[in-house]
Amino acid sequence: MLVTDRLKELIAIPSVNPMGRDITGPEYFEARVTEYLTDVFKTWGVPFKVTEITPGRANIVARWDGSNGRTVLLDAHQDTVPVSGMTIPPFEPAERDGKIYGRGSCDVKGGLAAMLTAFGRLVHEQPSDAATVFLSCTCDEEAGAKGVTKLAEQITQADESSFFWPRPEAAIVAEPTNLDVVVAHRGAVRWKIATTGRACHSSRPEDGINAIYRMARLLSALEEYAGLVGDSLPPHPLCGPATLSVGRIEGGASVNIVPDACVIEIDRRLIPGEDGESARQQVAEFLRSKLDFEFEMQPPWIASPPLPDDDNGALADGLLKTIESIVGPHQRVGVPYGTNGSRLAAIDVPTVVFGPGDIAQAHTKDEWIDIAELEQSVDVYYQFCVDGSF
Repeated sequence: MLVTDRLKELIAIPSVNPMGRDITGPEYFEARVTEYLTDVFKTWGVPFKVTEITPGRANIVARWDGSNGRTVLLDAHQDTVPVSGMTIPPFEPAERDGKIYGRGSCDVKGGLAAMLTAFGRLVHEQPSDAATVFLSCTCDEEAGAKGVTKLAEQITQADESSFFWPRPEAAIVAEPTNLDVVVAHRGAVRWKIATTGRACHSSRPEDGINAIYRMARLLSALEEYAGLVGDSLPPHPLCGPATLSVGRIEGGASVNIVPDACVIEIDRRLIPGEDGESARQQVAEFLRSKLDFEFEMQPPWIASPPLPDDDNGALADGLLKTIESIVGPHQRVGVPYGTNGSRLAAIDVPTVVFGPGDIAQAHTKDEWIDIAELEQSVDVYYQFCVDGSF
């Protein structure tokens, strides 16, 4: 099957990540894509493993055994972001002007289709002296990273009797990189901060303590901290500086009640070398130095490490050599967003991020991917697994 046809089939299968919201419906979760992949792997006659993460959500990993003694992991996630605000039919793939449109076309069903097509070529062509290849199709990348977290655990615990043996010696994660090689990216830690007060009737506000007013003071201090954090340690040469952003606020029950609670949500981006918990504690210490009331630092709901570039140089060199032989020279880069790659690197698997598409098109109202890049990426994935060096 052509990679364009494969991508159209994947786009037509909704796999929306609810992003932590308690909602259900036929378009949510990855189960239908997992079923599609199960059928593909059964047809090809390759061994595969399905691991349920939560109801309706599973990883599926297939393997093809090569003969050169090396092992490569290709990873792409099954989920997409929600479709609200889209100006095109999200699940009706359309091809025009050298592009394929639809939700996930760029992030990252294009990369998934390319990896799946390259893996299928390995199965059908049976090249000699190629690497053993795992194709992991993970769930929940867009919100909680539960899928890759479980995958990393399975790889770490693998022994000679395990499906994941021999353990991967290198990993390539599919994301839209314009066929450049991402060797470093920022991580993220996200948590809530709560202020409390004392409720009373709004006609006598002096009888209460307004939690929103307290939060306003805390937000002012956070704004000051956000302006300082980028200069508090040297920016990474590829990823740029550390950042902090407040993305959400909630408080109060009614306009005629002095609020006794207010909560905000924090996004702290980490550069390689930073630790998420240390970054949180630095925020807490700064706020305590500025404020004369107590506040609650709630536990993080996500702590995704950065991807460092201190152990993937040989892998990047080998992949860039393959890319150059197929599409011409490209470069190693760093990016500000996060990927599954950092969790694989954290278990000592040298990892880079590479795939078709432009991150500027990810999550957009008319998401699309360039067909030429999509087709070129298939050749790169395939050829690297056959004779790439790392």
